[in-house]
Amino acid sequence: MQTAMRQLAERPEDVPAVFADRFNTGDPAAVAEVYESGAVFVPEPGTPLTGPRAQAANARFMALGVPITVRPRHVYAAGDTALLIVDWVIDGVDRDGRPVHIEGTATDVARRGRDGHWRYVIDNPFGVT
Repeated sequence: MQTAMRQLAERPEDVPAVFADRFNTGDPAAVAEVYESGAVFVPEPGTPLTGPRAQAANARFMALGVPITVRPRHVYAAGDTALLIVDWVIDGVDRDGRPVHIEGTATDVARRGRDGHWRYVIDNPFGVT
């Protein structure tokens, strides 16, 4: 039985937890809601993606079937914009029984929308790598 999905963040420090909750459901559409329209996702250093390509890249991480754990390190907000530094790890066994261990420190930017919810504008999971 699946529990109710976490609502979109009302505070910038909650964006990573909302992302992780939705990522761990395995539903790419639910994850896409955590991003603003036109947001940038950087699945590997130097490869910024937007739109359907960004969503597909996120879905590839989700397809491993291994949960993500996030730990916000710093959140700095100025008005409706926030910088988030977040340690994260995807650790476990994939659907084919292979061990998976991917980790990083994200440098992300979130913005509060007109609806009051915070969403990613830039999701850079590998930070300065």
